[in-house]
Amino acid sequence: MKRIFLAAVVATFAIGSAVAQESCATKAVGKDGKALAGAAKTSFMKKCMEESCATKAVGSDGKPLAGAAKTSFMKKCEKGA
Repeated sequence: MKRIFLAAVVATFAIGSAVAQESCATKAVGKDGKALAGAAKTSFMKKCMEESCATKAVGSDGKPLAGAAKTSFMKKCEKGA
């Protein structure tokens, strides 16, 4: 029973991170309803990833990260590592 529960928890986190990564790509739509392309898409994706990573930049004590710790976290998060 414990193994099934553990597998369900791991699967939930794996699916959650995959959905979060797709959300920026699915939001990359222009005002006319067409998908963005080229420089507009690149700019949008960078901004979207920065915003989504900034909300996750919290230390183990629940306080927002700052300085070198935040910079390191943001680089890893934006790369998807």
